[in-house]
Amino acid sequence: MGRSSVAVWLAGLLLCSLLLSPGLQNAKRSDLLAEDDQASLSSPSNLVIAFSNGPSPDDDIKGTYALTFSVGGSGTLDSLLIEITTDETSWTTVVNLTTTPWMYPLDTTGYTNDTYKLRASGWDSDTESFALATSGWFQVVNQVPVITTFTVLNPDAGTGASLTDRAWFNIDAQDALSFRWGASDDDLKQATLANVPGPGAPTADGPTTLNYGWDWSSGNMQEGTWSPRLTVADHSGLTNTSTLFIGIDRTGPTVGSVVVGDGDAWQQSGTVSVSGLMTEADDGQGSGVASVQYALGDEDWSTTSSDSLSLTLEEGVHSLHLRAVDRVGNIGASTTVTVRVDQTAPIGLSWTVDELTTSRIGPANVSFNAEDAHSGIDQSASYIQYGFDSNGVGETPDLSGRWLTMGVNGLSGQVGLASWATKSRQHLMLRAILVDEAGNSFTTQASSYQILPGLDLSWNASQTNVDRIVVRPGEKTGNVTITSVLESNEDYGGSVIVRLETAPADRSSDVAWTVMETRNLPAGTLSNSSETIVWNYAVPRAGQFDLRLVIDFADVIDEYDEGNNANYLVVTGASIDSPGLVPSFAPSLLLIVLVGFALALLQQRTRD
Repeated sequence: MGRSSVAVWLAGLLLCSLLLSPGLQNAKRSDLLAEDDQASLSSPSNLVIAFSNGPSPDDDIKGTYALTFSVGGSGTLDSLLIEITTDETSWTTVVNLTTTPWMYPLDTTGYTNDTYKLRASGWDSDTESFALATSGWFQVVNQVPVITTFTVLNPDAGTGASLTDRAWFNIDAQDALSFRWGASDDDLKQATLANVPGPGAPTADGPTTLNYGWDWSSGNMQEGTWSPRLTVADHSGLTNTSTLFIGIDRTGPTVGSVVVGDGDAWQQSGTVSVSGLMTEADDGQGSGVASVQYALGDEDWSTTSSDSLSLTLEEGVHSLHLRAVDRVGNIGASTTVTVRVDQTAPIGLSWTVDELTTSRIGPANVSFNAEDAHSGIDQSASYIQYGFDSNGVGETPDLSGRWLTMGVNGLSGQVGLASWATKSRQHLMLRAILVDEAGNSFTTQASSYQILPGLDLSWNASQTNVDRIVVRPGEKTGNVTITSVLESNEDYGGSVIVRLETAPADRSSDVAWTVMETRNLPAGTLSNSSETIVWNYAVPRAGQFDLRLVIDFADVIDEYDEGNNANYLVVTGASIDSPGLVPSFAPSLLLIVLVGFALALLQQRTRD
């Protein structure tokens, strides 16, 4: 065999294998189908294929269209390729049927509305050729239903068009909701409604009769939110949906934590604002707060939709009643807010101060008593100020130069000094800054308390006396003995000068006391705080004489009380003309006569 013969044989073998392969068959089929219809009909296939149910020229079809075919002739139909075109230049495969029955439901909804042609290519395996059938030009006229309206009637609030504009109802559990719908379509079939307050759902509207709505009553309309969905279908199998947003609300809202005035318990101004009425009110998952009603005490309810409220109130405690109203008319429970008004400053009463002496060791306790008729004293804001002054006069302490604030706030505290000994005769000045719970304040006038010496010398009055009150005058007969007890309130180690003075009892104001005796008690005499001193005095003549015992007549010693440094006694010099008798003690003659008459009268009445 020559080289050229072998090449021809190999080429023929390759051509046969390609013709027998499925890909080549499809390619051959496409080439054949690219020829005109007349050439296809003159193919060598013995099969005869025709559309037994297919679009006729100028037919309008929609939805699902059943394509069926009749097969005749003597060939063997191995497969049936169905294709569609809009221009007979490019064909798009619809389906390749390989088994009987030779039929196919064409879903035209997958194609845009246009003019189309179908062709069916049957592969005859006996002759390895095609039998061809075509339809006339037809129109796909599918129309998706257009929902023109979907609404629920008579909502108490909102329209239902969106989540933020939900249609709200305040209805009982047995009441009904009225849904209405409308749609545009050339073969409208029915509508269904889902996601409604249950249990259950309305039956379909159609297909026999369309009512275009439902009056839906489930018998148990519970509170909550729903999104009813309308589905509209036509006879072509096309559908469209629309959603409403509704809610059922039968529960009133609650009033939140409103802010009264500046937020404090007591308000200083009679014009009080109450804020947070709307922003703090809560309707939960309901329709939302529409307004707040308010009433002072027993007054009638008033309504506001503002977030704040301004009230003009007198001093005292007021009850403000609040309740919230939602968009569908539900009224929530009433809440009482207490509003307290105090416009009057506190009143200062009195000081309580420890005894202030130079002998004090440690701090001195100071407190101030005040009252406030309404809100009460704010101890954390009130405080005491102090300072030292030379004379206790004026409103600013002149020794300290300014007011000093006690370290601990409040109306009680301590004035702490390392030594009080240097403060003798100075004045501790005090003032209080009073603040009540409402913020009203008052500053008291300055009060002064003198710091006195700690030492005090005095005569013990019960143990200081004269042995005789009435004596006959003279150096020998007029002597009296005066016993006195000098005391100090604390041990005193210094010296003390004391003296005895006398003066006529009937003296005039220009008669001075006469010093009868002066004694200088040496240092340490009062180290035990007491000393007994005996004095002698001779009554010089008849008449009464005042005796005076004086401590520290020159005021050398700085004492707590200089006013108790003198002790007074009286002695009487009897008249020499009435020896042994003090005239003032003898009964008068007239008195004796009167007593006699009285006794005689009593005896006479007894006998009767």
